[in-house]
Amino acid sequence: MQIIKKKEEFRESLLSWYHREKRDLPWRNTSDPYYIWVSEVMLQQTRVDTVIPYYERFIDSFPTMEALADADENDLLKMWEGLGYYSRARNLQAGVREVVESYGGEVPDTRKEISTLKGVGPYTAGAVLSIAYGVPEHAVDGNVMRVMSRLLLIEDDIAIPRTKKIFEDVVMDLIDKKDPSSFNQGLMELGATICTPKPKCLLCPVRDFCTAFHEGRQEELPVKTKKTTMKVIPVASFAIQNEQGEWLLRQRPAKGLLAGLWEFPMIELLDGKTLPEKVKEQFDIELEEFVELLSFKHIFSHITWEMKSFKARMTEAETIPKGFKFFTNQEVEALPKPVPVIKIWEEIKRGE
Repeated sequence: MQIIKKKEEFRESLLSWYHREKRDLPWRNTSDPYYIWVSEVMLQQTRVDTVIPYYERFIDSFPTMEALADADENDLLKMWEGLGYYSRARNLQAGVREVVESYGGEVPDTRKEISTLKGVGPYTAGAVLSIAYGVPEHAVDGNVMRVMSRLLLIEDDIAIPRTKKIFEDVVMDLIDKKDPSSFNQGLMELGATICTPKPKCLLCPVRDFCTAFHEGRQEELPVKTKKTTMKVIPVASFAIQNEQGEWLLRQRPAKGLLAGLWEFPMIELLDGKTLPEKVKEQFDIELEEFVELLSFKHIFSHITWEMKSFKARMTEAETIPKGFKFFTNQEVEALPKPVPVIKIWEEIKRGE
C-alpha cells in the first residue's frame, strides 16, 4: 500500500471538485440527521435515481422521527414498496423509535452511541456523523473502497469483511478535519461518477495522486473475489379471482424473505408435476380459466426466482386456502406488495 504525501493538496483538489461538480440531490440540501439517515439507508444497494422519488415521498409522509416511530408497519412498507430489501425499512423505524424513546428525539452525535441503534452499521454511523454533525468520522462504502484501493494501490480483497478496517484507517488519516462532510461526500461522489468500475481517469480531479493510474493498473482494482453461484428457483405465481372478481392474497411471515408483504399464491416448480397438480397439492383448490401472464427473473442477494405468472379463477365451491383472503381491486392497490407482485398486478391492470 502506498501513501499520499501531499495530503493538503489532495484534500483541496477533491473538495474544490466536489463543490463545483456535485449532483443536486435532495438530501444534500439539509443537515437534519434524521433526513440524512433516511437517505443513507435508502441508498444501500440502490441507485441514486431510484431513491430520489422514494426519499421525497417518505419525508413528506414521515416528516419527523416521531411520525415514523408512530407509523403503522403496513403504511411504512407501502411507502417502501418496490425499493426492495425491506428489512432496511423495519430497522430504520426500530432505530428511530430508540432515538425518540431513549434520546429525546435527538440523533446521537458520537459513533459509540449512534452505533447502538438498530440497523446503524459503521458506514451509516460515519455518514450521519460527518454529514449532519461535521464530525470527522470515516464513512466507507463500496465506492470509497474502490477509490482508495486505486489511489493507494491497496490489493487486499474487499470481499473479506476485515479488509474494511484498512480503508477506514486510511480515510481517517486523510479526512479533512474542517469539512469532513464534503470530504466524505466527495469520495462517495468520485466513486459514483468518475472512479467507477470502468474509471474515467482523464476527468479525475485527484488523478495526480493515484498510484494505480500512474502504474496503469486502475482497472485491476479493487480486488474482489466473486461470490459463489447464485441458486435459481423456478416459481409460479397465480393471480386468482373469485366469482365476485376479488383477488386472493396472503401476507408473508413477519420474518424472513419479503417479510410482511402481500403476495398471490406461489409455488416452487422443482418436481416436474403439472401446475394444476401442484396447486391442488399445496393449496387444496382447483382452478379454471388459466391465462398465462408474465415470465421474468427476480434477483435477490442470494437467490433468483425464475417467475411464471398466471391468471385463474376459483369457483364458489372451493374453500379459501388457510392464511389467504380475498381483496377488491382497490384493496389490492393499498396493500404493500413486493416487486414481483407489483409487476404481475400492473400486467393485470393493463389487460383490463
